[in-house]
Amino acid sequence: MNKKALRALLRERRALIAPESHGFTRPTGQGRRAPGLSQHQVDQLLHRTLGTYHRLESGNYPNPPTSLLRDIALLFDLNEQEWTSLCRFSLHQDPPGPLLSSSGKEIPGIWQEAVDGIEHISYVTDASWDLLTHNSAFAELFPDSKVPTNTMRWMLLDPSARDTLMDWSTAWVPWIIPQLRAAIIARPEDETLARIERDIACVPEIAAAYDEGGAVVHPDGHERPLRHALKGPGWASICAAQPMTAPGSRMFIILFRPGADRPGPTPPMLRAHRDNHRNRARTG
Repeated sequence: MNKKALRALLRERRALIAPESHGFTRPTGQGRRAPGLSQHQVDQLLHRTLGTYHRLESGNYPNPPTSLLRDIALLFDLNEQEWTSLCRFSLHQDPPGPLLSSSGKEIPGIWQEAVDGIEHISYVTDASWDLLTHNSAFAELFPDSKVPTNTMRWMLLDPSARDTLMDWSTAWVPWIIPQLRAAIIARPEDETLARIERDIACVPEIAAAYDEGGAVVHPDGHERPLRHALKGPGWASICAAQPMTAPGSRMFIILFRPGADRPGPTPPMLRAHRDNHRNRARTG
């Protein structure tokens, strides 16, 4: 538990909540004048034993239940990044899932300009794999530039995907299905993901692969065979990231290289050059 950081986060957010907004009144005579809810009032609103919140904010509550942390996050109107910080400060781990079911469904509009400015194939999906934005290079990947509305559904259930995603059953499906399984675990109430899972069960070939499970392998850095609608067969190198304010969303950049031959050796991992940093410090 990071007591100092946890205390600072909770105190700051608690001070922003007017007691009057929850039916409490401020003392008019001598008494507490600090802004925001009192610790006692937090316990009352959360229906917890008196002193529960004080233990957490003071750093004397080891391994608090995530149900308590979630209730506090909702009461304090934390955003997803603050929710992540709350879990890390108190439990030294990321949250078990998003704070709100609506999280991961939208991204700031500036992402459209950012994606349009990328030369390579680029697109962003939300936490349900619904397409949020893409550039023209992504549209050119598909016949008649007809982009899928949900990339997960397209990859697994649209027959046309088997032509675009070359070696579909061996080069793509084993890495796609674990991602879907992990997303459903994190978002059990997501109806879009649930519908995809139900539809998969009706396709024996995919249902069998889905039941087998498999490790969750992030696509970042993968090379896979791909047939481009305009450029023909080739290889796709996948770069993946996540917009910070939308947990579960994904931003992809795909470097496509036409030709039957697989690209050369995978570039080495990028690491900071510590010696260069030290040299700059000596000469700075």
